[in-house]
Parts: sequence; structure tokens; C-alpha cells
Amino acid sequence: MRLFISKIVQRLRYHWYRARGYDMHITCELERGLNLDRYFPQGIHVGPHTILTSRVTILSHKLIPRKSLGRYDGEKVHTYIGEWCVIGIGAVIMGGVRIGDQVVVGSGAVVTKDVPSNCIVAGNPARIVRENITMEGLRL
Repeated sequence: MRLFISKIVQRLRYHWYRARGYDMHITCELERGLNLDRYFPQGIHVGPHTILTSRVTILSHKLIPRKSLGRYDGEKVHTYIGEWCVIGIGAVIMGGVRIGDQVVVGSGAVVTKDVPSNCIVAGNPARIVRENITMEGLRL
């Protein structure tokens, strides 16, 4: 019964985010408390079988100071997360970053640069901790 209810909740979350304009695959697992950029929702792309845990922040813009305007101006960018990724609790994915397939982003990591496939990144700013991983034999 609990598994059935969790699948319904996942589908509701998926449809909620899709209705708001985010590009996510239906097989993504989305936990509550996600902070997804509302400035340019079409710029967030999440691949199949990816898990976004609680308090993950994903941006799809870069703020640029404009002295002539006297304020910051947002530049819309696309942020991509590949297939079979796990994004840890409280991680921040900055705008314009591409994360490859089968990547694990550690809890609290701040990803500021592109991340190649099959690796683990952690820290602030996020750095590669381990490369050439396979998700089948990985123990987190």
C-alpha cells in the first residue's frame, strides 16, 4: 500500500513540475522541498531515472551586474542533468552547468562547472572525488 501511494505522489510531483514548464522525464524521482529556478523553468532539463533529493537547488539563469541599469540582470541559460544521476540533499547546481550520465553529486555540493559522466563530485565548489564509477556496484 505504501509503495502504491508513493508512486501516486511521484506522479503528482512530476505533473506539477511539468505544468510549470520544467523539462523532466517521467521516471525521475522528485523529493519534496526542491528549489527549482522559476525565472526560466524551460531551462532545467533532467534525464531519465535521476533522483533529486530534498532541498536541491537548480538554477537556470546567471545574474550579471549592469551598472548602466543600476541593478542585476538575469541571463537565461540551460542546465542539464543526465540519466541515472543522484543529486544529494542540499546540493546546488548553478545555471548553465551540464552534468553527465551516472553522476553522484554529494550532499551540500555546489556544482559550478560541467561534470563528466560516471563520476562522484562533492564539496564547495564541487570537485571530482572518484571517476569511472558504475552505478551497479556503487555503495553510497
